[in-house]
Amino acid sequence: MPIFIADVHTFDSTVIQASHSKPILVDLWADWCSPCLVLSPLLERINTEFGDKIGIAKVEVDDGDNMKIAGHYKVRGFPTVILFHYGEEVDRFSGAKPLHFIREFIEQHGDLK
Repeated sequence: MPIFIADVHTFDSTVIQASHSKPILVDLWADWCSPCLVLSPLLERINTEFGDKIGIAKVEVDDGDNMKIAGHYKVRGFPTVILFHYGEEVDRFSGAKPLHFIREFIEQHGDLK
């Protein structure tokens, strides 16, 4: 499944509801954020490695009313990556992390290897 764009209007259906069938990793980012730009290609690699076992959504917080999503989840800095499963936040991390960290972050929350 390709990385998809979510926004304030589609977040419930594409992230919350979809997370009942598989974990959804959400990248809350901004185009002015250098660490966000570092993280993006790593998430592309994660998407290739995990394939259909997870979904990955990107939310551009400065686009339209998307900052409301960041506010709802009390995001304090960007990038923040939140893992959702069964409609709930499972865990999160902030900042650009190395590939092995992201891989382990996902794997520790289920048998996704």
